[in-house]
Amino acid sequence: MRQTLQKIERLSSPKVISRLFEKGSTETQTSYLFPFKVFYLYELSPSAQALPQVLFTISKRNFKRAVDRNLLRRRCREAYRKNKHLFFETPAHRAPSYIAFVLIAKEKVEYEVIERSMQKLIGRMTKVTNEAVNPSAERLDA
Repeated sequence: MRQTLQKIERLSSPKVISRLFEKGSTETQTSYLFPFKVFYLYELSPSAQALPQVLFTISKRNFKRAVDRNLLRRRCREAYRKNKHLFFETPAHRAPSYIAFVLIAKEKVEYEVIERSMQKLIGRMTKVTNEAVNPSAERLDA
């Protein structure tokens, strides 16, 4: 798998973004691991693309200078780009269709911390979506 983040993988649809951040929505799932809060949803349609569309947000309230926001956004994109292959390590993979990574840290975060939490979050999302798509697989092993 190529380690790129193409335009088709970036989430820019206002409708989908509003669905992701809709309060009280039952279709959106969330996960938290410092420095991220992640909102994601997946669609069961067969036309869903293999790679999820992602969005990275960094709060202007926490980082006043655009230089700092851009640095953190670059670090987040790089960590995702290098670790998105983790979605497909299990044979019955099912990646979410849309993901929004919200950086909630109050200070600049080192790349190593971002990458470590990105790896754990991707593993967590893959596990959750595999269970949601194929719940009987867990019971067969027991």
